[in-house]
Amino acid sequence: MDSFRAFRIDETDGKVVGGFQQLTVDDLTEGNVVVRVSHSTINYKDALAATGTAKILRRYPLNGGIDLAGVVISSEDSGFKPGTEVLVNGCGLSETVDGGYSEYARIDSKSLVAIPEGVSPVEAMQIGTAGYTAALAIHRMEQNGQSPDQGPIIVTGATGGVGSVAIDMLAGRGYEAVALTGKATEEAYLRNIGASRILLRGQFDLGKRPMEKAQWAGAIDSLGGEHLTWLTRTVGYGGNIASIGLAENAALNTTVLPFILRAVCLLGINSVDTPSDLRREVWARIGQDLKPQHLDAIGNRCISFDELPGAFQAYIDGTVTGRTVVEITP
Repeated sequence: MDSFRAFRIDETDGKVVGGFQQLTVDDLTEGNVVVRVSHSTINYKDALAATGTAKILRRYPLNGGIDLAGVVISSEDSGFKPGTEVLVNGCGLSETVDGGYSEYARIDSKSLVAIPEGVSPVEAMQIGTAGYTAALAIHRMEQNGQSPDQGPIIVTGATGGVGSVAIDMLAGRGYEAVALTGKATEEAYLRNIGASRILLRGQFDLGKRPMEKAQWAGAIDSLGGEHLTWLTRTVGYGGNIASIGLAENAALNTTVLPFILRAVCLLGINSVDTPSDLRREVWARIGQDLKPQHLDAIGNRCISFDELPGAFQAYIDGTVTGRTVVEITP
């Protein structure tokens, strides 16, 4: 196989630098399946890694991109024959192994998921790690007894990738999805993808008591910090809070009272290290009852591989709504 292009991230004299390089398959981290990558995505984590804003990579150099979709071209695993359309999200991509910003990827088959029937590679990346995280959160909540008849589910960071897909999936499952956002200009977008109500950050009191009036049957939180603390105070009896991020900060200043008096459950959602069987189970649901209905609105940006380096800063600045798909090979 000839050389191919990849967006590679390296560290030189303590400074992180990302840029295009020509590689061969032998330059890639080990794996038993080679995939021709058609599409990837941009996530906040990708922007942090590529710009060096946060230390995401655990080794250097590595190709960026925590998502990829493409087609198998060679395989040592009989479960993934050449021609199979596959995806990978998390699983150490762009942390410990080469990621999806590359025309070819060499992957451990344990990380691969066959793209569900009825989902295209582009749709798989419109969903991507963000959508998978949202689906995993809902799956875990429902395993723990969550159901639409219990009442509204609030989603923080609602205009982000995880938040947007979560609102869409929740509405599709019959939940009343409430959006919490700091972007007053995005009300029409949020209502279009399924939000029944919108709260604006900074325009209500987060409270100070260990427990406040119960308002929500559950929550999906990407903020952490004071807003996650507020959720522990305001989720009602038996409700689940799925914690998926720390966009505000990593602190959690609460008491045990919501957990022992209201039986609130705080569920940690790790999309990177999900066991293979659970990962494939959740992706199967994404192709069925959790398939988003508004991907054209949520993932309406598709950029070329050439445009990738200039697209990261908007994520650092927090000005992005929805999802961005990167076309790696046309």
